[in-house]
Amino acid sequence: MASAVQPLRVCLRACRRAPAPQRNFAPPPRLPIPIARRTFSSTPAQWRRAAEEDEGDEEAEKRVLTKEELDGMGVLEGIWDKLPPADRQSMEKTLNSVEAEAREAVAPPKVLMKKRFWNDEESDSDLITDEQNEDMFDEDDIMSMAHGKFEEFREYREYARIAAWEMPLLSKLARPFVPPTAEEPLRFRYTSYMGEFHPAENKVVVEFCPKDLPLDEAQQLKMKKLLGPRYNPETDIAKMSCEQFEHQAQNKRYLGDVINSLIEKAKDPTDMFEDIPLDTRHHTFKAKPKFPTEWRMTEERRRFIEEARQKSLLLDQAKEEQGALVDGPARIQQFLEQPAAFGERQYATQQLRGPAARGRL
Repeated sequence: MASAVQPLRVCLRACRRAPAPQRNFAPPPRLPIPIARRTFSSTPAQWRRAAEEDEGDEEAEKRVLTKEELDGMGVLEGIWDKLPPADRQSMEKTLNSVEAEAREAVAPPKVLMKKRFWNDEESDSDLITDEQNEDMFDEDDIMSMAHGKFEEFREYREYARIAAWEMPLLSKLARPFVPPTAEEPLRFRYTSYMGEFHPAENKVVVEFCPKDLPLDEAQQLKMKKLLGPRYNPETDIAKMSCEQFEHQAQNKRYLGDVINSLIEKAKDPTDMFEDIPLDTRHHTFKAKPKFPTEWRMTEERRRFIEEARQKSLLLDQAKEEQGALVDGPARIQQFLEQPAAFGERQYATQQLRGPAARGRL
C-alpha cells in the first residue's frame, strides 16, 4: 500500500509550479452575445437563472454509487481491519502528508504586499482602543478615538472618587514621626512607580554620616578615604546605591554588607592610611554668597538713619527761609526753554541773509 502512495506523492510534486507574476492587463471589450432566434416562435428566449444553475450542479454532483464500487469499498474496509495498528498509523500519516501536499499544490499563490510609504498596514500604538477586531463604522456610534477619550475621563473620575472617599480613611493608619536613634545611622531610599513596572524600581540608595558610626576620629578619616568619590566633604555625608539585583530587599542587603565590610576595614589597625591625604578633587566647592553682616538692620542703625533724615529736613527748611533752596522743576523747565530760543534766533538770521548761492563755496 505504501508503494502505491509513493508514486502519487511524486506526481503531486511534479504538478507544482512556481506562481507566475501577476500582470495587469486591460479588460477585453465586452461584445454583445449573439443570440440565435427561434424560427417558429413569437416569444423571446428565456435564460436560466444562476440559482437554478447551482441547483443543477448540485444534482449533477449527487451520484448514486454502483454495485461494483460498493463491493470494492467493502473489500478495502476488510483489508483495513485486518492490518496491524502500526501499519494503520504509518498509512494514515502517509495519506495525511499526501493530502497536505495536494492542498498546497491546488492553493492559490501567496501575494506578498510591499511595504507602503505611509505604513498604513501598521497598527497605531498611540490609540487606547484596538482597531484590529472592530466592526465597520455605520454612522450609528462615535469614533474609536472618542471612546478612548471617554475611557480617560472614566479613569480620572475613578481616581477622583478614591481621593474623595477612600484616601481620608488612611488617616486612621497614620503613625507619629519618631526620629531615628543613634543605633540607626543608615537612611535608605526606595523608588516606587505605583504598581507599574520600571527598570529603576529595584534601585536602593543609602546615605550615612561617618560621624554617626561607632568609629573614632582616625577611623572616621580612614573611612572617608575608603569611600572615595562617594563621600561629600561639603555636607559630610556618604552616598551609595545598588541596582544589580532583581528585588529591593536584595540590593538593601548588599549595601548593608558593603558598609559592614567598610567598618571592618576602617577598624583594622595594621594600615591606617596616614601617609595618604584625603582626596576631595571629585567634589566642586561652590561659593555661596552671604548677606553682609554690616548691612543688617539693627536698632542702632535705625536710630542713626532717622537722625540723618531729621538733620536733612532741618537743613532744607533753613535754605528755604533764606531763599537758597534750589527749585528742581523750575530749573528743568528753564533748561528746556533755552534751546528753543536759540534755534529761533538762528532761523531769523538765516532769513535776513537770504538763500546761499548754489555752486559757490
